Amino acid sequence: MELILAVVIALVVAVAVTSGLVVSGRKKKQLPPAEPPSTPPTITAPPAEPRVGEEAETPREEPRRTVEEVELPTAEEATGAPTAVEDPVVAEPPAPVIEVPEPTAGRLVRLRARLARSQNSLGKGLLTLLSREHLDEDTWEEIEETLLTADVGVAPTQELVERLRERVKVLGTRTPEELRGLLREELITLLGPDLDRTVKTESPADVPGVVMVVGVNGTGKTTTTGKLARVLVADGKSVVLGAADTFRAAAADQLQTWGERVGARTVRGPEGGDPASIAFDAVKEGIAENADVVLIDTAGRLHTKTGLMDELGKVKRVVEKHGPLDEVLLVLDATTGQNGLIQARVFAEVVDITGIVLTKLDGTAKGGIVIAVQRELGVPVKLIGLGEGPDDLAPFEPGAFVDALIGD
Repeated sequence: MELILAVVIALVVAVAVTSGLVVSGRKKKQLPPAEPPSTPPTITAPPAEPRVGEEAETPREEPRRTVEEVELPTAEEATGAPTAVEDPVVAEPPAPVIEVPEPTAGRLVRLRARLARSQNSLGKGLLTLLSREHLDEDTWEEIEETLLTADVGVAPTQELVERLRERVKVLGTRTPEELRGLLREELITLLGPDLDRTVKTESPADVPGVVMVVGVNGTGKTTTTGKLARVLVADGKSVVLGAADTFRAAAADQLQTWGERVGARTVRGPEGGDPASIAFDAVKEGIAENADVVLIDTAGRLHTKTGLMDELGKVKRVVEKHGPLDEVLLVLDATTGQNGLIQARVFAEVVDITGIVLTKLDGTAKGGIVIAVQRELGVPVKLIGLGEGPDDLAPFEPGAFVDALIGD
């Protein structure tokens, strides 16, 4: 029995071992292939510690101050008291240099060369025609055409031609000297040698003389006002300028610059301000300073604007509250020719024009406009502009003007 039991136990053990091997073989799986090794990460070394001892760097030489060079704090700084700070010194702008204008006596004679264009057209043209051996009707028509081209005007031209024809017929033989003398006399007669061409700057009342300058923008009105100030200063007058042209940008600045050159004070107001108010203040300032003359530059936009012309009349009325208006000068551009006569008519309806200033006469061949504008308004040309220089405004002298036109 024991033998049989031992055999049975041995069989059971064998079966159990065999079954375990089978199960173990079924559960065994194949492992996946191994991945390649990755790149090792870059490791940044920490900043090096300062080296000491034998590894320390050689010390650098640095500038050091001695005890004597070290500034000690002041008592106020040590105690905390405030330290007084001096205001910065602001340099004052240099005072403008006062110029001394050239004397006005004989100025037109010195500037006669500026009339070269008018001389060639009017003076020399007439002399050439009158010097012909036979003065037939065609020649007289050419003489008439020359005068009209120079803007002498229709009525003065006809008058001059008739007088020349009569005198040439009586004269008979005509030498160049006789013709020049004849033409000179007749032109001076047309210019009105007896007219008073003095710029009125003395008031009958105990106030400065007041001169108002009018004209269309572009004629050189503000520049003429500045040049007129130089003329008056050259004649020994003290001047106050009134910048009543508040509608044109920089007009007041321009006038003030002219005044500073000769030491004349300029009264001005804000841009777009009331021109009559500024004109009133200018005369008031002139009275306070006991000045000899007050020059008022007025607005000069298009003469066809009725409102602006009414405004010009207002300026005149306001100024006359201080005293009489002694002079009203109309500035005309000589290069505009007959268009200038239209402007003259419009201004004459608003204010009483007492004198004419012809500018840019050096740049035109229409020298006859002097005769035409005098005939149109019945007032004399008192000043003429013959260039861009500050002293190129000259008192008008008929004899010197004609001599410049016809030459020597």
